[in-house]
Amino acid sequence: MIDYKQTRAPKTTITRDINELTEKVGNVYETVAIIGKRSNQISTALKKELDAKLQDFSIPQDSIEETFENKEQIEISRSYEKLPKPTLIATEEFINDELIYRSGNKDEVLK
Repeated sequence: MIDYKQTRAPKTTITRDINELTEKVGNVYETVAIIGKRSNQISTALKKELDAKLQDFSIPQDSIEETFENKEQIEISRSYEKLPKPTLIATEEFINDELIYRSGNKDEVLK
């Protein structure tokens, strides 16, 4: 599993030159599709990881009248909120050639 807490992706959105992004693939739409699919993978992985960590704090209750907030639970949630957005992580991986993807029109692997 990749440790997304160690990523060098920016925490805020920055402007990118679309021409530089599309040089590797040659098509804006394929570039966006690749980054979008990777972003969805990252988002799903982060959600599963967060849910697994927060599952330790869940207490089976018959009623939802009382909301018990644990400081550790809040700290875990905040640490995930501070991470860069999945789209920014995926874009950074794409720029740094850390992604392996296949073209739908060819049988070759692009990198």
